[in-house]
Amino acid sequence: MSKARDPFYIVKEEIQESIDKLQSSFHQWERILPDTGEQVHLTKELLANCEIIEWQVDELNKTIDVAAIDPSWYGIDNRELESRRRWTITARTQVGDVKKSVVARKENGNSASAMRRELMKLLISHQSDRSYQYSAEANDDFIASKLDRQMLLIEQQDEELDELSASVERIGGVGLTIHEELLAQEKIIDDLGTEMDSTTNRLDFVQKKVAIVMKNASAKGQIMMILFLLVLFIILFILIFLT
Repeated sequence: MSKARDPFYIVKEEIQESIDKLQSSFHQWERILPDTGEQVHLTKELLANCEIIEWQVDELNKTIDVAAIDPSWYGIDNRELESRRRWTITARTQVGDVKKSVVARKENGNSASAMRRELMKLLISHQSDRSYQYSAEANDDFIASKLDRQMLLIEQQDEELDELSASVERIGGVGLTIHEELLAQEKIIDDLGTEMDSTTNRLDFVQKKVAIVMKNASAKGQIMMILFLLVLFIILFILIFLT
């Protein structure tokens, strides 16, 4: 089976695209100031995307385990299986690194934000009324600017979530197709085994009859019987294996 038609590579491309978007969002998240609405929103989105991609990689790894039972049936070898397993390990590592960094910064940010709030209280208490008024106006302008930026970013992130949701639906459909194909192939194998057993029983029966006839026949009769059975065997072989 070519890579263009192999369901594994179709799903792999979908997951890799999700990982690339995740890393892009992560780099954007690293540049955002902590304790802002934008940072909190993007943190939740990153963690949710990590969970989704980890689930997708786990599901893909299950199909690798199924193919490993009989690689030749799926047209692959052990080298290809090992290559697929290495990719899933790499994908898990990439997602895990992003998840660890986000969780670590989130935990550190909780303690740091509490300290900053206390410092801000001390600074505000020592400012004069005029300085306080100027700072409040500046803060209002800054907050308004940040809100505009956050709204734009939230809209972009919502679009990315919609794309990711569509990707998950496509992957689910491919996974269902793989499952149905495996069930169909399993039924074919069972039918083939049943047919082989039936053919074996018929051949055993014929061999026993031949032994009885040859035991009771004369030398000339045995030769004629052998020729007759040889022709019969050729006819049965053609009917069973070539039709």
